[in-house]
Amino acid sequence: MTHAILLQNGHIIDPTGKLDATGFVLIDGGKISAISTAAPIVPPEGTRIIDLKGQWICPGFIDMHVHLREPGEEYKETVASGTKAAAHGGFCAVACMPNTNPVNDNDAVTNLILAKAKKAGYAKVYPVGAISKASKGNTLAEFGEMRRAGVVAVTDDGHPVEDSQMMRRALEYSGSHDMLIISHPEEMSLSGAGAMNESPLSTRMGLRGIPRVAEEIMIYRDIALAEYTNRPIHIAHISTREAVDLVRRAKAKGTRVTTETTPHYFTLTEEAVLGYNTYAKMNPPLRSEDDRLAIQEGLQDGTIDAIATDHAPHSSVEKKVEFDLAANGIIGLETSVPLTLELVRAGLISETRMVELMSVNPAKILGVSGGSLAEGQIADLTVIDPDVTFTYSKEAVVSNSHNSPFLDRKMQGRAVLTIVDGSVVYDGLTS
Repeated sequence: MTHAILLQNGHIIDPTGKLDATGFVLIDGGKISAISTAAPIVPPEGTRIIDLKGQWICPGFIDMHVHLREPGEEYKETVASGTKAAAHGGFCAVACMPNTNPVNDNDAVTNLILAKAKKAGYAKVYPVGAISKASKGNTLAEFGEMRRAGVVAVTDDGHPVEDSQMMRRALEYSGSHDMLIISHPEEMSLSGAGAMNESPLSTRMGLRGIPRVAEEIMIYRDIALAEYTNRPIHIAHISTREAVDLVRRAKAKGTRVTTETTPHYFTLTEEAVLGYNTYAKMNPPLRSEDDRLAIQEGLQDGTIDAIATDHAPHSSVEKKVEFDLAANGIIGLETSVPLTLELVRAGLISETRMVELMSVNPAKILGVSGGSLAEGQIADLTVIDPDVTFTYSKEAVVSNSHNSPFLDRKMQGRAVLTIVDGSVVYDGLTS
């Protein structure tokens, strides 16, 4: 049973309701029962009253791109540990990619993930299914079966759909099941066995490079297929200037395309791999300073719709090896909010735009609840203290894995309260 909670004197930021003011939010029965930016709310007897002293009250953040590793690689992450990390990072919900073992291409794996998430009781989990069986790109998976089980979108993330006819059929088939297609944009014949961004730096380091065009060609193809089939498509983890421009031009034409980027692409550059730092190895790789600035521009002008983390836990077994052999990916659930707040403090995006990128738009793109603080809505809320400072240390990491290039970085601002379905799943106010 959930108890009533009154959040008072918080800075309410709700782009959907056009609220940006100090006020009060009453949560009762798992829903937002009252909201006011004028007179104080008189709560029912027994209500927990939390004075936020100007901290931000936001509709619950949704990370639309994470890897929870269960089933199959529980030593890296589990649904329980991943959703606990999500709650600590301020996320009320996450969408988990299908590249588990076995691949989530059927209702059995989907049901397992959902049962694990319910038992853990932290963040909500929206499973994303595979486009093709076992993500091998040969045969379409059973979209209808997965949709009925609770899958919200499909992708072969980690493996591009290399066959253009297969991607066309997936787009057409998805329309029958109201399923979003998420593109992993990578032309494998160009990226090959590359380990970092192709540049003078990769040459100096003696590492095989991944050219920008490997990403851009596939984005061009998938936008063209979306236009031809008149179906929506979502482009995952874009990282280059031309990628942003391709999406910008497509949107101007009316193409039904959305896209996401991650904090590491607007914060870091390829220089982070100096010293052969495998914690900075990912796919797509970290790019140039010009690309980083282009990602920021895309976030500013609306070309990029969402900030996701591509949270990809790996153990030291996969990371403490030669750079060429190291696994791609970093964890990101616990650093996404403070890194995005760096854009806010720099005046690159507003507080309202941050909430759009991390709550409103992910909910719209995935077609799930959230993104609003309206009365009667399910009470999923993220409370942020934009001023608190801390050092992101290995000892403080909640995820099962520690593969982050941001370890020991001094940060400002973080989630301090995460509420899901009216219940507090993370309370950093009292810690």
